[in-house]
Amino acid sequence: MNVNVRLSVGLAQSVGNPRLTVILPEGATIAELLVQLGDSYPQLQPKLNTAVPMIAGRHTPVSESLTAGQEVALLLPIAGG
Repeated sequence: MNVNVRLSVGLAQSVGNPRLTVILPEGATIAELLVQLGDSYPQLQPKLNTAVPMIAGRHTPVSESLTAGQEVALLLPIAGG
């Protein structure tokens, strides 16, 4: 199945594109998506450990299963004050 990934600026700069399409087996989880992204884009690996996955505007646990055509946004936490 294809899953669409929208990357925050900090992640997109690492791969040169804010949107990716990832091919995963049916029923794959967000955790499996993150592993696939790290394997395909090793430069992302250190940042994926802190990325916050979101689906339809809500924080989503990495254990959640994905469906074909779904969009997952990966955001990096921002610190400030």
